[in-house]
Amino acid sequence: MMPFKKWFGSKSQNEEWIERIDSENIPSHVAVIMDGNGRWAQKRGLPRVAGHHSGMKNVKKITMAADAIGVKVLTMYAFSTENWKRPREEVEYLMKLPLEFFPKEIDELIANNVQIRMTGWHEGVPDYTMKAIQDAIDQTKHNTGLILNFALNYGSRREMLQGVKRLTEDVVSGKISLDAVDEAMFSSYLLTHPLPDPDLLIRTSGELRISNFLMWQLAYSELWFTELCWPEFTEKHFYEAIQEYQRRARRYGGL
Repeated sequence: MMPFKKWFGSKSQNEEWIERIDSENIPSHVAVIMDGNGRWAQKRGLPRVAGHHSGMKNVKKITMAADAIGVKVLTMYAFSTENWKRPREEVEYLMKLPLEFFPKEIDELIANNVQIRMTGWHEGVPDYTMKAIQDAIDQTKHNTGLILNFALNYGSRREMLQGVKRLTEDVVSGKISLDAVDEAMFSSYLLTHPLPDPDLLIRTSGELRISNFLMWQLAYSELWFTELCWPEFTEKHFYEAIQEYQRRARRYGGL
């Protein structure tokens, strides 16, 4: 078995949990629906935005946990196209979180060879939000380790419709032939290209749906749900999800 990567040197309880994981069967791409921030805060008599702040801090912990075992891509569902329907004050707060997260964490992300990416549409997102994200993308673009991909202002139905339109335009213009269109080609027209499809989807807060997230890409992903809200989802719970993934047989429709 190959050794796992160590963050910060000394042996921790995280490393004890890691020892129970098969290093030869690590999901290459893990996607996470970080749900339940507001409910976590309300149960504690706090404003919903306090839950979002705690959830933001949890991103780093789970990124470190994923990187430590060799996950290649970690996609976090940060803000959906439907989230614009939330109260204006909450949306404004969410849009300011990247301005706090990236300046605080970027040096450590760079030191650990993490590359930042964004999947979603820029339009509608405040300029100050996009600047914070783009600065982080630019500063980490040459890193070759874990890809930390934020799905922000993202919705899968819009993504697929946009992909169909672009693909149709290329067929009509003669750029590609209709006979050449297959699943792999269609995937290349999606926002997530060239990232691999997720092997594992984790959703917190007890909801049992995928909520317009990576619907094409999740066709054969393993799904793992927990009642825990995102701010209380720890590295231990992440590793439990990985262990459950490793207990499953992925047959892709075969025997």
